[in-house]
Amino acid sequence: MHRSFEDDLDKLRTRLIRMGSLVEEQVELSFRSFLEGNGELAKLIRERDDKVDRLDIKIDKQCQKIFALQQPVARDLRLLLSALKINNELERIGDVAVGVSSTILDGYPMADLAKEFGLEDMTSAAFRMVKSSLDSFVNNDPELARHVLPSDGKIDALERSISADVILAMKENPSLIERGVRFLEVLARIERIADHATNIAECVIFLIEARMVRHLPVDEILNQKGDSEIDNDNLPDDGL
Repeated sequence: MHRSFEDDLDKLRTRLIRMGSLVEEQVELSFRSFLEGNGELAKLIRERDDKVDRLDIKIDKQCQKIFALQQPVARDLRLLLSALKINNELERIGDVAVGVSSTILDGYPMADLAKEFGLEDMTSAAFRMVKSSLDSFVNNDPELARHVLPSDGKIDALERSISADVILAMKENPSLIERGVRFLEVLARIERIADHATNIAECVIFLIEARMVRHLPVDEILNQKGDSEIDNDNLPDDGL
């Protein structure tokens, strides 16, 4: 029974890594299709989304099966809880990636605007966040996960800056408004991908160090050491 349990956990981890690899590629191709105005690439991303959804369901069902038939504790329990959360975040990233590239299929080519407003800096930063958060899971590396977190603020700042430039351009050139609105939607989607990558990194810290770091200041998380766990039960509940 114990060997079977270990095999189930190994299979779960392998599937989650496969899901991460697939979604990472979806993000990379989605950004490429948007920056280049590549409609064929956008179609490929949309078609591959079904594979992401099927893997999402398999991972969820496997977690449910292990919960139902086994009694996981400590690290094994954290792996299951983290797997459910990371899987959900990955599925959402996949959906958002489809949304980014689908803008082209909806008849709104954006390569010129992407170049004009310097969107490549934002997409590159967001992709690095996704990649690093997944690498931290694959390599059991909480330090790498920690250093994903400050990038979220940088993405937020880029979104605000580029959005302000786009809005100003729409005011000066009303013919740009329709495409400009869709461009702003894409900016919000890229920022959302960064948020999901942040959530994955937080899950890795929880998995490896048994730390709940959600809603903590980034500086505090970066200064934490792995040998002293936070007692979340002692945090103030503010009457909640």
